[in-house]
Amino acid sequence: MTDIVYTLEGGVYLNITNKCPCNCAFCIRSKGDAVGEAKRLWFDEEPDIDRIKKAIDDFDFSKVSSAVFCGYGEPTSAYNNLIESARYIKSINPDIKLRLNTNGLSDLINKKPTAKELSELFDSISISLNGPTSEKYDKITRNIYKGKAFDAMLHFTRECVKYCNNVCMTVVDVISKEDMEKSRQICESTGARFRVRSFERGR
Repeated sequence: MTDIVYTLEGGVYLNITNKCPCNCAFCIRSKGDAVGEAKRLWFDEEPDIDRIKKAIDDFDFSKVSSAVFCGYGEPTSAYNNLIESARYIKSINPDIKLRLNTNGLSDLINKKPTAKELSELFDSISISLNGPTSEKYDKITRNIYKGKAFDAMLHFTRECVKYCNNVCMTVVDVISKEDMEKSRQICESTGARFRVRSFERGR
Protein backbone atom coordinates (compact mmCIF):
# COMPACT_ATOMS: atom_id res chain seq x y z
CA MET A 1 0.00 0.00 0.00
CA THR A 2 1.35 3.43 -0.95
CA ASP A 3 1.66 5.95 1.87
CA ILE A 4 -0.33 9.16 1.52
CA VAL A 5 0.50 10.45 5.00
CA TYR A 6 4.03 9.79 6.22
CA THR A 7 6.52 11.14 8.76
CA LEU A 8 10.11 12.28 8.33
CA GLU A 9 12.33 13.39 11.22
CA GLY A 10 9.26 14.09 13.34
CA GLY A 11 7.43 16.08 10.66
CA VAL A 12 4.14 15.06 9.01
CA TYR A 13 3.94 15.02 5.21
CA LEU A 14 1.25 14.35 2.61
CA ASN A 15 2.01 12.53 -0.63
CA ILE A 16 -1.05 13.08 -2.86
CA THR A 17 0.31 12.55 -6.38
CA ASN A 18 3.26 11.22 -8.35
CA LYS A 19 2.65 13.56 -11.28
CA CYS A 20 5.26 16.25 -11.94
CA PRO A 21 6.24 18.32 -15.00
CA CYS A 22 9.89 18.13 -13.93
CA ASN A 23 12.46 15.37 -13.79
CA CYS A 24 15.06 17.10 -11.63
CA ALA A 25 18.61 15.82 -11.77
CA PHE A 26 18.80 15.72 -7.96
CA CYS A 27 15.24 14.57 -7.21
CA ILE A 28 14.97 12.45 -4.09
CA ARG A 29 12.63 10.12 -6.00
CA SER A 30 15.68 8.73 -7.79
CA LYS A 31 17.19 7.55 -4.49
CA GLY A 32 14.54 5.00 -3.53
CA ASP A 33 10.88 4.07 -3.20
CA ALA A 34 10.33 6.06 0.00
CA VAL A 35 11.77 8.44 2.58
CA GLY A 36 11.36 8.79 6.33
CA GLU A 37 8.93 6.32 7.91
CA ALA A 38 7.08 5.71 4.65
CA LYS A 39 7.27 2.23 3.17
CA ARG A 40 6.35 3.23 -0.38
CA LEU A 41 5.54 6.57 -2.01
CA TRP A 42 4.91 5.41 -5.58
CA PHE A 43 1.25 5.02 -6.55
CA ASP A 44 0.00 2.22 -8.78
CA GLU A 45 -2.99 4.49 -9.39
CA GLU A 46 -3.33 8.17 -8.56
CA PRO A 47 -5.45 8.59 -5.40
CA ASP A 48 -8.83 10.27 -5.53
CA ILE A 49 -10.01 12.67 -2.83
CA ASP A 50 -11.89 9.98 -0.91
CA ARG A 51 -8.73 7.92 -0.56
CA ILE A 52 -6.78 10.98 0.55
CA LYS A 53 -9.42 11.90 3.13
CA LYS A 54 -9.40 8.36 4.50
CA ALA A 55 -5.62 8.55 4.96
CA ILE A 56 -6.07 11.85 6.78
CA ASP A 57 -8.74 10.36 9.04
CA ASP A 58 -6.59 7.32 9.78
CA PHE A 59 -3.66 9.49 10.87
CA ASP A 60 -5.58 11.75 13.32
CA PHE A 61 -4.60 15.27 12.36
CA SER A 62 -6.44 16.68 15.37
CA LYS A 63 -3.18 16.38 17.35
CA VAL A 64 -0.78 17.57 14.63
CA SER A 65 0.59 21.13 14.88
CA SER A 66 1.98 21.35 11.34
CA ALA A 67 2.03 19.37 8.10
CA VAL A 68 3.64 19.65 4.69
CA PHE A 69 2.25 18.75 1.28
CA CYS A 70 5.34 17.20 -0.28
CA GLY A 71 5.64 13.69 -1.65
CA TYR A 72 6.87 11.90 -4.76
CA GLY A 73 5.17 14.37 -7.09
CA GLU A 74 4.27 18.04 -7.48
CA PRO A 75 1.23 18.69 -5.24
CA THR A 76 -0.26 21.31 -7.58
CA SER A 77 -0.39 18.65 -10.32
CA ALA A 78 -3.40 17.35 -8.35
CA TYR A 79 -4.73 20.86 -7.75
CA ASN A 80 -8.34 20.14 -6.85
CA ASN A 81 -7.34 17.33 -4.49
CA LEU A 82 -4.68 19.58 -2.97
CA ILE A 83 -7.16 22.34 -2.23
CA GLU A 84 -9.87 20.02 -0.94
CA SER A 85 -7.57 17.93 1.26
CA ALA A 86 -5.91 21.02 2.75
CA ARG A 87 -9.32 22.48 3.58
CA TYR A 88 -10.35 19.13 5.05
CA ILE A 89 -7.37 19.09 7.39
CA LYS A 90 -8.13 22.68 8.44
CA SER A 91 -11.74 21.66 9.18
CA ILE A 92 -10.44 18.94 11.49
CA ASN A 93 -7.81 21.14 13.13
CA PRO A 94 -8.17 24.90 12.46
CA ASP A 95 -4.93 25.61 14.34
CA ILE A 96 -2.71 23.40 12.20
CA LYS A 97 -0.04 25.15 10.14
CA LEU A 98 0.10 23.89 6.56
CA ARG A 99 3.08 24.27 4.24
CA LEU A 100 3.19 23.68 0.51
CA ASN A 101 6.44 22.53 -1.06
CA THR A 102 6.16 23.25 -4.78
CA ASN A 103 8.14 23.73 -7.97
CA GLY A 104 6.20 26.96 -8.55
CA LEU A 105 4.82 25.87 -11.93
CA SER A 106 1.21 25.60 -10.80
CA ASP A 107 -0.03 28.33 -13.15
CA LEU A 108 1.44 26.51 -16.15
CA ILE A 109 0.21 23.14 -14.97
CA ASN A 110 -3.33 24.32 -14.28
CA LYS A 111 -3.51 27.01 -16.99
CA LYS A 112 -4.80 29.64 -14.59
CA PRO A 113 -3.53 31.92 -11.79
CA THR A 114 -3.31 29.89 -8.58
CA ALA A 115 -1.02 31.81 -6.22
CA LYS A 116 -3.76 33.77 -4.45
CA GLU A 117 -5.91 30.74 -3.62
CA LEU A 118 -2.92 28.71 -2.46
CA SER A 119 -1.55 31.58 -0.38
CA GLU A 120 -4.85 32.06 1.40
CA LEU A 121 -5.00 28.36 2.31
CA PHE A 122 -1.38 27.58 3.19
CA ASP A 123 0.46 29.23 6.08
CA SER A 124 3.79 28.93 4.29
CA ILE A 125 4.93 28.16 0.76
CA SER A 126 8.35 26.84 -0.25
CA ILE A 127 9.23 27.19 -3.93
CA SER A 128 12.13 25.41 -5.65
CA LEU A 129 14.30 28.00 -7.40
CA ASN A 130 16.98 25.47 -8.38
CA GLY A 131 19.11 27.78 -10.55
CA PRO A 132 19.82 31.45 -11.40
CA THR A 133 18.92 31.50 -15.11
CA SER A 134 16.25 30.02 -17.35
CA GLU A 135 18.84 27.92 -19.18
CA LYS A 136 20.34 26.46 -16.01
CA TYR A 137 16.89 25.97 -14.49
CA ASP A 138 15.77 23.98 -17.54
CA LYS A 139 18.94 21.89 -17.49
CA ILE A 140 18.58 21.02 -13.79
CA THR A 141 14.82 20.48 -13.69
CA ARG A 142 14.37 18.96 -17.17
CA ASN A 143 10.84 20.38 -17.17
CA ILE A 144 8.28 20.10 -19.97
CA TYR A 145 7.89 23.88 -20.31
CA LYS A 146 11.38 24.63 -21.63
CA GLY A 147 12.00 28.35 -21.98
CA LYS A 148 8.83 29.25 -20.06
CA ALA A 149 9.15 27.60 -16.67
CA PHE A 150 11.71 29.88 -15.01
CA ASP A 151 9.82 33.12 -15.62
CA ALA A 152 6.51 31.47 -14.67
CA MET A 153 8.02 30.24 -11.41
CA LEU A 154 9.32 33.72 -10.54
CA HIS A 155 5.94 35.29 -11.34
CA PHE A 156 4.19 32.70 -9.18
CA THR A 157 6.59 33.49 -6.32
CA ARG A 158 5.95 37.23 -6.53
CA GLU A 159 2.21 36.60 -6.48
CA CYS A 160 2.54 34.33 -3.44
CA VAL A 161 4.52 37.02 -1.62
CA LYS A 162 1.58 39.41 -2.13
CA TYR A 163 -0.82 37.15 -0.24
CA CYS A 164 1.25 34.92 2.05
CA ASN A 165 3.49 36.15 4.86
CA ASN A 166 5.84 33.17 4.77
CA VAL A 167 7.27 32.42 1.33
CA CYS A 168 10.73 31.02 0.71
CA MET A 169 12.69 29.90 -2.33
CA THR A 170 15.16 27.06 -2.16
CA VAL A 171 18.16 25.68 -3.98
CA VAL A 172 19.85 22.34 -3.41
CA ASP A 173 23.49 22.40 -2.31
CA VAL A 174 24.66 20.61 -5.46
CA ILE A 175 25.00 23.86 -7.46
CA SER A 176 28.12 26.06 -7.42
CA LYS A 177 28.66 28.75 -4.81
CA GLU A 178 28.50 31.35 -7.57
CA ASP A 179 25.11 30.10 -8.77
CA MET A 180 23.95 29.87 -5.17
CA GLU A 181 24.76 33.55 -4.62
CA LYS A 182 23.06 34.57 -7.87
CA SER A 183 20.04 32.52 -6.85
CA ARG A 184 19.95 34.25 -3.49
CA GLN A 185 19.86 37.64 -5.21
CA ILE A 186 17.03 36.54 -7.50
CA CYS A 187 15.10 35.21 -4.54
CA GLU A 188 15.47 38.45 -2.61
CA SER A 189 14.22 40.40 -5.64
CA THR A 190 10.90 38.55 -5.36
CA GLY A 191 10.48 39.37 -1.67
CA ALA A 192 10.80 35.74 -0.60
CA ARG A 193 13.28 34.30 1.90
CA PHE A 194 16.19 32.18 0.69
CA ARG A 195 17.08 28.69 1.94
CA VAL A 196 19.66 26.11 0.89
CA ARG A 197 18.47 22.49 1.03
CA SER A 198 20.74 19.52 1.71
CA PHE A 199 20.86 16.89 -1.04
CA GLU A 200 22.20 14.27 1.36
CA ARG A 201 19.44 14.80 3.90
CA GLY A 202 16.77 15.11 1.25
CA ARG A 203 15.44 18.27 2.89
